[in-house]
Amino acid sequence: MQLDLQNAAQALNKIILGKPEQIKLAMVCLLAKGHLLIEDLPGMGKTTLAHALSKVLGLDFQRIQFTSDLLPGDIIGSAIYRRSDETFKFHKGPIFTQVILADEVNRATPKSQSALLEAMEEYQVTVDGESRKLPEPFFVIATQNPFNQIGTYPLPESQLDRFLIRISLGYPAREVERQLFSGQDSRHLIKDLSAVIEPQALILMQSKVDAVKVSDRLYDYLQDLVLASRQSNHWSHGLSPRGGLALLKAAKAWALMEDRDYVIPEDIQSVWLAVAEHRLLTQSSSVVREQNPVLDILKTTAIPR
Repeated sequence: MQLDLQNAAQALNKIILGKPEQIKLAMVCLLAKGHLLIEDLPGMGKTTLAHALSKVLGLDFQRIQFTSDLLPGDIIGSAIYRRSDETFKFHKGPIFTQVILADEVNRATPKSQSALLEAMEEYQVTVDGESRKLPEPFFVIATQNPFNQIGTYPLPESQLDRFLIRISLGYPAREVERQLFSGQDSRHLIKDLSAVIEPQALILMQSKVDAVKVSDRLYDYLQDLVLASRQSNHWSHGLSPRGGLALLKAAKAWALMEDRDYVIPEDIQSVWLAVAEHRLLTQSSSVVREQNPVLDILKTTAIPR
């Protein structure tokens, strides 16, 4: 299992150059049965990463380009009237796949954004009073552009909370960008990717995440971090119980990626920002990572010994 995870990460690192930590966090998110939010400027490789992930995991993939005129039915599907037998037949939308890429999700109106909520939380959609199960495994990978760009709608807090992890790819290092300029476009390499982990093997790995052990001292540490977020005056509210559970689930998945069946403090620290930051900072915040109050919580909370 560990070898499969390493091979998958290596394959992705050949497509998205110089971003091993973000790739590992993306894989942690999928192992933990979470949903991934990738926030960055256009042209940073967000869509490429999402497509490459689905190829490496051997999963069915659909992409929805979110625009201001997108309707919920364009995502979920709709019932079409058939004159031949005077009945309505449901036609599935693109969300009925294993990996759905909601590209530039914050360019759609809140009504269309909310069409993803039930799917992300319940792994089903309801149309005309009938619930329809989504394929397993099911992942939403959403990309969004910075809020100061024209034509964007902020994601509501309730939807942000449905994303287990948020990452940002950022500008590449100079030597990495030179490789991009002098080599083949990585998007063309995706078609040559083969599945490293089969869907059933991935489902088995996901089941092992819950079995990762956590000591009482680590539970105390996690609760101390959550409590510190609630006592801070930098935002109106701290992490919810669901946010704390997200932190725990991500830490377990990180431990599994490290080939351990138990959590250590470094696992929680490694996923802290990716799990907590989008749940705590408002969209108007423009802090530098080194001055980030979310990071300060990590620095000032005592580590169990």
